Amino acid sequence: MKTLRLLHRWTGGLIGLLLALLGFTGALLVHEDAFLRATVPHAADVQRQDTATLAAMATKVFAQQDRPRSVVLATQRLGVHRLYYKDERGAYVDQDGGPVLAWTSNWARPEAWLFDFHHHLFNGDAGEIVGGVAGLAGLGFVVTGLILWWPTRRMFHVRAWPRMMKRAAIVHHHRDLGVLVAPLLILSLTTGAAMNLKWFSQALRAPFTPPAVMEKASAAPKIKGGKLARDLDWATVIGQAQARFPGAEVRTLGLPAKKDGLIAIRLRQQAEWLPNGRSMAWFDPATGKLVASRDGLAQPLGARIANADYPLHAAKVGGLAYRLVMTVSGLALTLLGTLAVVTFWGNPAGTPKRRKKAAAKPAPAI
Repeated sequence: MKTLRLLHRWTGGLIGLLLALLGFTGALLVHEDAFLRATVPHAADVQRQDTATLAAMATKVFAQQDRPRSVVLATQRLGVHRLYYKDERGAYVDQDGGPVLAWTSNWARPEAWLFDFHHHLFNGDAGEIVGGVAGLAGLGFVVTGLILWWPTRRMFHVRAWPRMMKRAAIVHHHRDLGVLVAPLLILSLTTGAAMNLKWFSQALRAPFTPPAVMEKASAAPKIKGGKLARDLDWATVIGQAQARFPGAEVRTLGLPAKKDGLIAIRLRQQAEWLPNGRSMAWFDPATGKLVASRDGLAQPLGARIANADYPLHAAKVGGLAYRLVMTVSGLALTLLGTLAVVTFWGNPAGTPKRRKKAAAKPAPAI
């Protein structure tokens, strides 16, 4: 038990602050749509999904000389489209394609740099791996914390804040709070690590579907497309996608990512949890003809389970109640990580600080 306690303390002291920052930024990102609705013009507009409106917007946006590589369409909670370019540039446009906001760097938009830190630690793929490893370490803290708490379970108290800012009270609060929110932490840390670490995600789903089968099911079609037509009929393209998946919500429009590539449209069917769905339709850029499609609901079981990681992690399902639950999870992780670092570096050895007794003075001679 002593070795386990030392391991828990030292690893928590070393990466507790990183977990605290991930928890805090995650709690903020849960409410991204509400922030945008309050601060961005047209963000509170009602979503429009009719073919004519989507096609007119796509024609206008993709006709620009400096056109985006893809568009993420408005949702029921966010009434603007977001444009993505090859670099950090981005923009919001209204649902008619009119300009709303544009930026040239992630640092210009709080939701952009918060996501970049939370998901990539400002370091691209390398930061994504580090964040995934931190998530696995967080799971280790939950497990070891539960083991260390068990002998002290009779002293369990529910407190949002330590009774006093002394080491013993902070440690007691740390253990009790960790136990209280353990299910939420397990959910958020597991889904976060699975999104960042491909091998971990595959290991979790391997009992349901072999990784090779999931890879094959999610691969893009090996079909070459022609040169993007200047007068592409977006109404026909989008109409074909909607006809292939009746009742589905059109979520993204993407131009070919490379030469001979295809136009890609993502759709979300009603039973799909993932905000942008996993149902896909691919088109020849030269003719606008549908050349391939993939039904997100027909993917292997393991892949469908993996598709639930993001909506569960980012509270994209369950409405306001679940967003508040995941906010509590993020803030609890912030508090646990911060106080772990404070108590550790205040006393790395973990031993109680004793006051030195003043030396007894001899009684004065009479």
